[in-house]
Amino acid sequence: SSCLASQKPRSELVRTSLRLLTSSAFRLQCECRKALPAESGPGTDMQLVTQQVIQCAYDIAKAAKQLVTITTKENNN
Repeated sequence: SSCLASQKPRSELVRTSLRLLTSSAFRLQCECRKALPAESGPGTDMQLVTQQVIQCAYDIAKAAKQLVTITTKENNN
């Protein structure tokens, strides 16, 4: 039980994952907007925007995986 005491409560883990998911999705939307021809200015660094989009997508996948792991553990208990 000492091992469990050091872990965050599950509801807090879910909240943290949802916050990461929400912020990453918002960032992804902003970065994708920058990449659109109508929105991108002449100084838009498309390589940087692409890297940001990939990073956001990675963060979304990471948050989703955390949620799946948490909820799967919850269902198995």
